[in-house]
Amino acid sequence: MSCVHYKFSSKLNYDTVTFDGLHISLCDLKRQIMGREKLKAADCDLQITNAQTKEEYTDDTALIPKNSSVIVRRIPIGGVKSTSKTYVISRTEPVSGTSKAVCKNTISHFFPTHCT
Repeated sequence: MSCVHYKFSSKLNYDTVTFDGLHISLCDLKRQIMGREKLKAADCDLQITNAQTKEEYTDDTALIPKNSSVIVRRIPIGGVKSTSKTYVISRTEPVSGTSKAVCKNTISHFFPTHCT
């Protein structure tokens, strides 16, 4: 039996997936990890990175050699999307009492920018 050691980036200890042969495809490794961790393919995908070389495996047909160690991250289906939303906030200025100033903020990656 061959094995690949994996751990989620938030965990301290490695777990092991066993298989027959000299290597395992990325697709099969993801399937086995999801089964062991009771994750549903409809909820998330897994990002697999070689623990030593920091190489990210992106091709589902990529072959991972036996006795490798990998780091696993859960990611949303379709990858991480950057969203950019514009908010318009109206507020009353204390100088005139009835005048309004408009402040436009652009929020990208959930980091607010300051008013200009």
